[in-house]
Amino acid sequence: MLLTIYSILVFLYWGFLALYLIINGRKIKNLSSIEITRDIKEPSVVIIIAVRNEEYALREALTSVCNLNYSNGKIVVVNDRSTDNTANILSELQAGYQQLSVINIETLPPGWLGKNHALYTGSTSTREEYLLFTDADVVYHKDVLKKAIRYCLKNELDHLTVLPEIISPSPALNSVIATFVIMLTALQRPWAAKIKTSKASMGVGAFNLVTREMYERAGTHKVIAMRPDDDLKLAASIKAAGGCADVLYGSEEIQVEWYTSVQQFINGLMKNIFSGFKYNVFLAAGGALGTLLFFVLPMPLVLIFGDNTARIVMIGMFIFQLILYGNMPGSNGKWWYALLSIYAGSIMVYIIIKATITNLYNGGIYWRDTFYSLRELRKNK
Repeated sequence: MLLTIYSILVFLYWGFLALYLIINGRKIKNLSSIEITRDIKEPSVVIIIAVRNEEYALREALTSVCNLNYSNGKIVVVNDRSTDNTANILSELQAGYQQLSVINIETLPPGWLGKNHALYTGSTSTREEYLLFTDADVVYHKDVLKKAIRYCLKNELDHLTVLPEIISPSPALNSVIATFVIMLTALQRPWAAKIKTSKASMGVGAFNLVTREMYERAGTHKVIAMRPDDDLKLAASIKAAGGCADVLYGSEEIQVEWYTSVQQFINGLMKNIFSGFKYNVFLAAGGALGTLLFFVLPMPLVLIFGDNTARIVMIGMFIFQLILYGNMPGSNGKWWYALLSIYAGSIMVYIIIKATITNLYNGGIYWRDTFYSLRELRKNK
């Protein structure tokens, strides 16, 4: 009886989640739908990229940025204490592109995460009207910036986030990323970012475009100096400061190979997932338990121990999963990723639990070869 009730609750959860995300996700436009006209204004823009040991993907990504079809833009790359071949790649590219400048950082001042300090340093080096914060592994279509600026001007936006197309040759990794995107989208509600009365906001490291006026009014990166989830918190600080924001999908316009393996995905989220729970053990435990109850356990528990009624209900739940994974707007998800939802959910539970325990045991996090104590991190939560 209890398993039957549990299966019905899970069925209702996935039914609501599928309808909620698919319907609301379709409210978000795609950057590719923005038309370019000859008379479009091109206000000054500086593209700021923080790099540290990025030799793997830097050349292709930065070349695409340097070849953007935009006449009034500058590119500032802040090399944050790299020890690999990053500096040499930057020197080669700088020689070929006059709009590219490089700032080298040798030491990290106290009270800052390295990436946040690098982005802030880049922002203070110029006075362009718009700032585009992006990552060192993002590949751009040549008209991305022109389309984004046109959309900002037309809609009088202070902040625009473009969600990139995530590419990966690994089905296992794609299923994990698809599950993570479902969770993050439900939590952040990006379609509501444009509603001024809503607290919803969305930011991604791949594309955060903001006016300098609003960036400074929101307090710059200084107010999120110790936040590992700087992209999300930058968007939140802009929204809190009264900024007018919006979110677009970037399919076919912006691409990023976010991680190359499931293990790299795990390692990447280890540094910031605890911050998403405000460094609170009880919130993290709740997140792990919720994922366990609604993503991991339902199908095996009911199939093994449930009655026929519960099993039929689970079939309905699985149909909802197939629909959601296959029709998530702005996603390259495939319906069959739902077949790996138990595996993907288990990975998320593992990350939450391990990150929480590791962060507490170590008293902080290691990010880009630098240790930051929980005492410091909690000051900026």
